Amino acid sequence: MILDLFAQTLLDYLMTPHMWGLALVGVGIGIVLGALPGVSSTMALAILLPVSFGLEPAAAMLFLIAVFVSSVYGGSISAILINIPGTPGAIVTQFDGYPMAQQGKAGHALAYALISSTIGGLIGLALLVTLAPVVAQAAMSFRSPEFAMATVFGLVLLSFASGGSTFRGILVAAVGVLLGMVGFDLLTDTARFDFGTRTLQSGIELVPVTVGIFGLAEVLRNLAAGREGLPRVPHIGRLMPPFSAVAKLWKPILRGGVIGTFVGAIPAAGSAIAVALTYAQEKRLSRTPGNFGKGEPAGIAGPEAANSASVGGSLVPMMTLGIPGDPITAVLMGALLIHGLRPGPMLFANNPGFVAGIYVAVFLAVVLTLVIGFGFMRVVAQIMRVPRTLLFCTIALLCVVGAFAIRNSLTDVYVMLFFGVLGYVMFLLRLPPAPLVFGLILGPILEENLRRSLILSRGSWTVFIERPIALTLILMSLAAVLAPVAMALWRRRRAR
Repeated sequence: MILDLFAQTLLDYLMTPHMWGLALVGVGIGIVLGALPGVSSTMALAILLPVSFGLEPAAAMLFLIAVFVSSVYGGSISAILINIPGTPGAIVTQFDGYPMAQQGKAGHALAYALISSTIGGLIGLALLVTLAPVVAQAAMSFRSPEFAMATVFGLVLLSFASGGSTFRGILVAAVGVLLGMVGFDLLTDTARFDFGTRTLQSGIELVPVTVGIFGLAEVLRNLAAGREGLPRVPHIGRLMPPFSAVAKLWKPILRGGVIGTFVGAIPAAGSAIAVALTYAQEKRLSRTPGNFGKGEPAGIAGPEAANSASVGGSLVPMMTLGIPGDPITAVLMGALLIHGLRPGPMLFANNPGFVAGIYVAVFLAVVLTLVIGFGFMRVVAQIMRVPRTLLFCTIALLCVVGAFAIRNSLTDVYVMLFFGVLGYVMFLLRLPPAPLVFGLILGPILEENLRRSLILSRGSWTVFIERPIALTLILMSLAAVLAPVAMALWRRRRAR
């Protein structure tokens, strides 16, 4: 059934000019923003999120997913040409991509990355289409206690993997949950945490927070670093390597695609872990491991396939359980919520056509990234020479315009500015900003299911222990919290 919907939706998109236009524009913008150092995929989505408000839900997701998929590849362009990864997932690509560029083979390195990224993206999509309905069907047996504990587990995992100490991540996530409680109570219709102001009675909007903490804060961080220029962009030369050289990379690409999908499907794992595992695996299996780090094509192909495949994997927990797998899918989940669609197993039951639209969006984004990537690679290299100060001042202006455009309210601009400064302060204090957004998104879901569970159980907390799945999620959450403590004690004991 889902394949029939996929084929029908793909045909509808191909016959609709404005859908094609959105996909083309999204891919073009994503490649450029991903290639610019300091502009991550999360930041690109955050500043472009307001653009999607005037679109239909399917068109909005097509545009945002096009930006998402193409920016993931775009990060490899700067990693190869100037040894500065544009996105976290491209960190490993620079190990062999930049040495190959120094050898006068920048075009070949970019082609290896683009071809591998395309195949890896298709592998991730195939596994997404296969795994997501199975996970969603299993989640159909979830009730309020299971959803509440799944949300807790997701928050703990996301806090654990957000950088810094787990305790700090959980603390920031708790603040995000509290921010999600600002405004009228859904059950009692009583105002909470509004400090007597009408402005806060409608709650804190997700978009100004996201734009501020992922967009403006990153601008402030880069401007404060004081890096004006970029290293010289080398000559690209011939793009397409010999077909025989590409054909030899099918094993690294296949392995990278599978690893990237399954690692990406783990909440909080992210593309950085997927590419690191793939690179280590390829170096271990290689007959010439000494060539890695000196311009080995397999060192580009495997990680880039994993990087792109992790996109499909990260959509699995977001679509099936309503838990964002990383900051990028948190922004996508926010877009769904704004358009009145709640991710989770009921999305598959109530909106199968929309789910098929997401699959088609990933497919079109992957294919168009291949076409536009080859066609405009030299143009992107020229854009990378733009002065960084001019670039980030333009992004800051987009942040202000995007925040104002949500409701034509200066209040949202003030909220965006506040969280932009807060995000920069959190960077100085080494506090991870992502858990705050996770808490803001998942907080209302946690509160709703927690209160509903307690109402049905007449106030008894044993409802979470009596149900096996909920109990398992509680134990896994405790293990994730206690694991760093146990490891620290073990290291201290060994040191003694």
